[in-house]
Amino acid sequence: MPIQRHRTNYTKLTEEQLAPWQDIPPAIVSDMMNRTQVMDGRIKPVADGMRVCGQARTVTSMVGDNGASHMAIGLLEPGEILVIDAGGFLGTAVWGGIMTRAAMQRGVGGLVVDGAVRDVAEIREFGFNTFAAGIVPAGPHKGHGGIIDGIIACAGCPVKSGDIVIGDDDGVAVVPLERHEELLAKSLEKLAQEEATNANTAKGDLPGDRLGLGEAEWLD
Repeated sequence: MPIQRHRTNYTKLTEEQLAPWQDIPPAIVSDMMNRTQVMDGRIKPVADGMRVCGQARTVTSMVGDNGASHMAIGLLEPGEILVIDAGGFLGTAVWGGIMTRAAMQRGVGGLVVDGAVRDVAEIREFGFNTFAAGIVPAGPHKGHGGIIDGIIACAGCPVKSGDIVIGDDDGVAVVPLERHEELLAKSLEKLAQEEATNANTAKGDLPGDRLGLGEAEWLD
């Protein structure tokens, strides 16, 4: 099957526009989207402290095939995040050390894949920000086709090229590009609210006391 590619015309954000998102956790921005737009908990960084923040470029791959992802690496611009829907299959890795080197050569900002990766010792050594559903030694096949820059569902979360991908030790959230200004303002406000809450907690004013839960009923 051939590899297919969608034409894209999304707005490319400047470094100045993306910079404020660097300090916003995915948990905060998800709260501002009614607890939505997050990938399933199986998507985790391959090393503690890894973080991604940048605009997505998407790939849909056939299970166990990484041909489309190889092609996509050559299309990405510096700082962009490659997001791959590999069907959540963990029996075959669709990413490894060779691809990591290629992505770093292109200045790719990181990887999120709903599938398995391998060569994680190399990935950790290089510090390439990688989020995956699992790790397995078995390698991929090529030639079964795939789609680049289409709308995907990565671990249950809709993603389109241009959306902002934010990941940390908690996992990954996706900010729809068309809402980035609105959600940035709301996220900054939420961070300020949580800082105030934590300050009150330090004084002994517990958050649970302000939730209006009432009194617990006694069970005799």
